[in-house]
Amino acid sequence: MKKNKAILSVYDKSNLETIALALIQNNIELLATGGTLKFLQEKNIEVTDVTSVTNFPEMLDGRVKTLDPKLFAGILYKRNNEQHQTTIENHQLVTIDYVIVNLYPFFEKQKENLSHEALIEFIDIGGPSLLRAAAKNYFDVTVLTDVDDYKIVVEEIAEHKSTLISTRKRLAAKVFNLTSAYDASIANYLNEEPFPKYFNASFERKEILRYGENPHQQAAVYTNLSEKENINAWQQIQGKELSYNNYRDIQAAISVVNEFHQPTCCAVKHNTPCGVAQASNDLEAYSKAYNADPVSIFGGIVAFNTTVTKATAEKLNEIFLEVIIAPQFEAEALEIFAKKKNLRVLQIPKQQITHPNIISIDGGLLVQTKDNINSYELNCVTQQQPSQEQIEQLVFAQNIVKHCSSNAIVLVNEWATVGIGSGQTSRIDALKQAIQQAQENKTNLAECVLASDAFFPFDDIVNICASHSIKAIIQPGGSIKDKDSIEACNKHNIAMLFTGIRHFKH
Repeated sequence: MKKNKAILSVYDKSNLETIALALIQNNIELLATGGTLKFLQEKNIEVTDVTSVTNFPEMLDGRVKTLDPKLFAGILYKRNNEQHQTTIENHQLVTIDYVIVNLYPFFEKQKENLSHEALIEFIDIGGPSLLRAAAKNYFDVTVLTDVDDYKIVVEEIAEHKSTLISTRKRLAAKVFNLTSAYDASIANYLNEEPFPKYFNASFERKEILRYGENPHQQAAVYTNLSEKENINAWQQIQGKELSYNNYRDIQAAISVVNEFHQPTCCAVKHNTPCGVAQASNDLEAYSKAYNADPVSIFGGIVAFNTTVTKATAEKLNEIFLEVIIAPQFEAEALEIFAKKKNLRVLQIPKQQITHPNIISIDGGLLVQTKDNINSYELNCVTQQQPSQEQIEQLVFAQNIVKHCSSNAIVLVNEWATVGIGSGQTSRIDALKQAIQQAQENKTNLAECVLASDAFFPFDDIVNICASHSIKAIIQPGGSIKDKDSIEACNKHNIAMLFTGIRHFKH
């Protein structure tokens, strides 16, 4: 009886011996290439060199070894098609019922410091071709590319002498899921256009979450396989598993603190900064951020861009928080946090975020580059000149307002937010919200500076600022009625800087 065959060509040889022996016990002859052949021979497993079927030697440093019509015909022919069967018999071709292939690790290698020429050699050609052929013909062929699937195939072979059609279909889907991500990663690496004709994404599921934004929604988190710096660098030291909302809030918090070099603390609630402060050390920065909004911070997320010390940990433990984030923690600080076992503590290195913003809309995506601008060519447009300290605090406020939902206004005093108005349909309402918060904190508004994420279409914002003695403003400028706001500032002795940069965040 003529044996059917399996072709094996794998980079990852985990559990290869187990699946090979299961195939042999089911009267399947093994064909293998290069390193896979050598591995099986060293295990004393009966295996045939694939070149005995192709009658063509492996060549070009292994670039060509399985790209042969004899192999692809044996994979692709339909077993219930008489014409196909006749063709196979007339040309004395082999029947290949199992294709076991995993790919050169391009995903992993692009994160290493390889030269361009070296990385190109990890682009697999024959492997994806074999996988796609087998997946297309899943009615008759079992295709395996994930080591974790060996077990179910071994079990089904033992029970049914073959794999179930439902299993073959599921495995075929995994192949196209993998090869599309693999090709996308290569395309993104080679591509130099910011917006190519086709949007390619290459993400791997990190975990399935308990639920999404609400309990009735399903959710999962994926990591970008094309980037060295991503959430795989996030180290959860303790606490409950992260939720969908936790991930969103963590990203919001670290995006703020990573704007600054001085010790900075940011508290976030519902994806919105509620208190941000900068100081000479982590404890002072946290104390100022807490005082900015002691109500909203409860149950929120707190992030630092500096090491969290024991003294700060003791203060943090005085209230209920969901997550605490920092690039480093003192050992004594972690001992203190350990008293609250559900508290999530994450160590996240400071990373330069370069990936684009991607927003889902019905049937499509909106893609834009990251808003990474945090330095400005400042232009004082008023008679009143700001002091150097006011300029520095205005820029500090501007780099916070860009992370608040539009319309947004941020009030800052002594390197801390004292009022944040965000997500308002009216800029006046955003200003009123920020002023109300500052007044509740008993802040002297005459000592505050103000940042706006967009220009003033009228002079009303300036006039409200004047009525509360706010003395310095930073905004993009660019309104056709800028002159009105400038004149109002001059009338009330308010200094105003234009940046030329708008920071809408929707």
